[in-house]
This record gives sequence, structure tokens and C-alpha cells, in this order.
Amino acid sequence: MTTKVLSVGGSIIAPDAPDTEFLSAFAKMICTWLEENKDARLIFVAGGGGPARTYQNAYKDVAAKFGDTEKKAAAFENEADLNYACDWLGIMATRLNAQILKTVFGPLCKQDVVTDPTAVSDFTGRILVAAGWKPGFSTDNDAVLLAERFNADTVVNLSNIAKVYTDDPRKNPDAKPIDEISWADFRKIVGDEWVPGKNCPFDPIASKKSQELGLTVICAAGKDIPNIRAILDGKNYTGTTIR
Repeated sequence: MTTKVLSVGGSIIAPDAPDTEFLSAFAKMICTWLEENKDARLIFVAGGGGPARTYQNAYKDVAAKFGDTEKKAAAFENEADLNYACDWLGIMATRLNAQILKTVFGPLCKQDVVTDPTAVSDFTGRILVAAGWKPGFSTDNDAVLLAERFNADTVVNLSNIAKVYTDDPRKNPDAKPIDEISWADFRKIVGDEWVPGKNCPFDPIASKKSQELGLTVICAAGKDIPNIRAILDGKNYTGTTIR
């Protein structure tokens, strides 16, 4: 049985609220693909998206309003505590997004949403859906751990960008799209540190683990359904390949 892992960005599932047009089109394509590829199964790992950032920003706003008063809560005392709290808020958002993915696919996904990628021991349906695990990294890292657990050699990272760029194109007009890049060069772009809510093509912690495992990661536009299908079929696609 061939296993493919898709890290589905929360900005695709729920940019602000659940995107029902995307969920419908994505589900139809996936169901058709699974019907045509009976020896394959898929793992989806849901990101937090708009809801995660909404709650994280709300928490930061509340923390700032305490200022340096004596009533300042212990959780606000330093940046590490604040990041830890923000991580948990993001994790909870991923779990809600994962639950709607599981619900959409009905009987194809027989198991509960996975919240610890190191603890899942079996895969009984055609689809397995996972969410955030614990603070310290994003769901990209959970996708990598599940790829390792179920012997997948590629993770498809679906987000709101079609390709990785040499720099942020919104800030640098000279930034160039990348078709293929090594892990060593990619990690120079994203760095080595994870910060909750960080907007980068692939989590730095997940990137390090992927390089160690020799995984291939494909970064592609999550709303381009025909392109996702081309990736699943092993055909020509638009995206950035990291290996």
C-alpha cells in the first residue's frame, strides 16, 4: 500500500472561516483519485490558519494590556511563556480544522483525528487525518513524523503560495521563484527556529527532520486542485521541490 502525506495549510482550510468551496472541490478530487488508485492511502495534516492567528493575536493583545502592573499573570512574564501559550492556541485551531476534514471524508477516514504522530500504531481506512501535537513546531513537523511512521518518501505541503521564493516577494521585488532546491539551501532561507504563527514555506524544525530522513517535500498552491491531482499522479506540476 502506497502512502502519501499532504500537509494542508490552515490558510487553505480556513483562511478566516472554513472555505466550503475548497473543501468540496478537494474532497471530490480526493475521492475520485482514491477510487482510481485502490492501492493508495492518504494522510492529511491540518494547519491552524486564520482561526489560529486570530486567537494568538487576541492573547497577545490581552497580555499587552496587562503591561507591568502587579496583576500581570504568570503566563505573561516572558517571551517563552507567551510563545508556549500561543503554540497551544494554534494547536487547538489545527484540531478543529482537522475535525472538519475528517468529517468531510466520512467513512474513508475511520480513525479519530491523530494528535500525537508518535503514538499512532495503525491505519485502518483510506484516509488518516492529523492535527497539531505539542508546542515547539508546526503541523509540518507532524506531517514529517507521520511520513516516517508510515514509510512515505514525500510530503506535499499545500499553502497559499505556488512556489518558494528566494525572499519575501511582498517585500523584495527582486525575489525569484524556485523550482528545485536542496535542503541545505532551503534551510538558509527559513532558519532554524520555530516561532508560533511564523509564516514560512515549511517549518524550520520539520525541514531539519526532513533533511535527516532524506524526505522530498513539494511546496505547492493548496487551492489549485488540478495541480494537486498532478502531484498525486506523479505528473508535471507547478511548485517547489525540496530534496
